[in-house]
Amino acid sequence: MSDWLIPDWPAPAGIKSCITTRNGGVSLAPFDSFNLGDHVDDDPQAVAANRLRLTSELKIQAAWLKQVHGVVVAEADPTQVVEADASWTATPGIACTIMTADCLPALFCDRAGTRVAAAHAGWRGLAAGVLEAAADSLQVAPEDIMVWLGPAIGQPSFEVGGEVRDAFISTHPQTDAAFIPSKNPGRFMADIYALARLRLAAHGITAVYGGGFDTFTDPRFYSYRQSARNGRFASLIWIDPVR
Repeated sequence: MSDWLIPDWPAPAGIKSCITTRNGGVSLAPFDSFNLGDHVDDDPQAVAANRLRLTSELKIQAAWLKQVHGVVVAEADPTQVVEADASWTATPGIACTIMTADCLPALFCDRAGTRVAAAHAGWRGLAAGVLEAAADSLQVAPEDIMVWLGPAIGQPSFEVGGEVRDAFISTHPQTDAAFIPSKNPGRFMADIYALARLRLAAHGITAVYGGGFDTFTDPRFYSYRQSARNGRFASLIWIDPVR
């Protein structure tokens, strides 16, 4: 396989997942080189070539979304691009696909290995409940859900204003533990992984894996905070049609 990551988590047999990196594609700077975002002003032919390589190598159909930092969850459909920030499927070979560049990608499955989902969680979507909505799309009990948290901006790099902290603790006071004061007055360093785990735990989901990345400092990934004119990498999860 290409220079991509395979999540290390105890997903059921037949559940496949993959995280692309920015390496190995045909896009030119500043999108070099495996940019999968078709909304970032990259050459459309380069994006199409990168996407074709992805689906051909993984032997899947990718269901792309138009992500808007909301909480809508759509059924994954490779034939159309719908406006949503999460998707789910029970159909083997269709990959729930999320694009990010600092925001948190979260991959979900049920313990029986019959349904999968993926969510894009920037701080707005995370505070609004996109992870909970994605989990609910699996239609199983919370204790039967497993989650893997993919590459996102790390706490040492994620400075936010007080309004971001307030958006979380106003509904989940326990999330105060995910913020530490910045050296800049009135601002905080936010731990997006801790926020996700606390929100999922409040929803009854404790089988949560992954985390520990920092896209801002890790050259394998695109980072919007590093450069607004940048590419996007993808996080995918699917049910293997050959089980």
